[in-house]
Amino acid sequence: MVGQSLGTSFPDAGDPQTPSDVAVVMPTVLRASITAAVESVFRQDLDGRIQVLIGVDAPGQAPPELLALIARRPARVSVILLQLPYSTSIRHGGVHQATDGGSLRSLLTFMANSRHVAYLDDDNSWTPEHLSGLLAAVQGKAWAYSLRMLVEAASGRELGIDRWDSVGPGRGRFAAQGGFVDPNCLLIDKLIALRTLARWSQGPGMQSDRAFFDAIRLGQHGHVPRATARYAVRPGNNVFATLMAQGVEF
Repeated sequence: MVGQSLGTSFPDAGDPQTPSDVAVVMPTVLRASITAAVESVFRQDLDGRIQVLIGVDAPGQAPPELLALIARRPARVSVILLQLPYSTSIRHGGVHQATDGGSLRSLLTFMANSRHVAYLDDDNSWTPEHLSGLLAAVQGKAWAYSLRMLVEAASGRELGIDRWDSVGPGRGRFAAQGGFVDPNCLLIDKLIALRTLARWSQGPGMQSDRAFFDAIRLGQHGHVPRATARYAVRPGNNVFATLMAQGVEF
């Protein structure tokens, strides 16, 4: 019987048992854009250790470009690359209802060797001050969020700051439902949010994102009033119709 390795650790220069200042959870279906997403994490100006946890929810091997990028990671950054031999998402025959990674957001959050966890999808990216701003804002609080810049996926053109959807508790189009913050804009204290982490896995599409936010929104939170998350917009995703209604041309 031949054993199978499910994960690979790429350590930083520090003691692996010592918690990092912040962890970044990245579920991925191995879009080509993942290299740009990971590179934006490596470019963070945070003066501290960053742990990146990449969970692959797709068949096939991690692309050579991603592995080459990880090999060039900064000395303060460690990476865990995890790929199970099956998908946990109902989208690919798994048992969890979340279609964007199954249980990976929940699983990787528990795995993170840091109390503070941020989230980044494989088709989005951050400006260099994203993590440092959120980490400063979350001190003594349960969670923090930034704004997001909407970016045309095909060209990288900035379309404008999101003023409608991911704008915080009790605001925007979803104010009657308590508001909303996109996962790419969030940083949480996972020990305070411990009982809510399974909500990342409970529904299809954005349902799990909204369920998680609904569980944390009344907790004390910090806010970074800058668009430090760059959110890719393409035909068919959840903000495309909103921008079309506002007269944005693609």
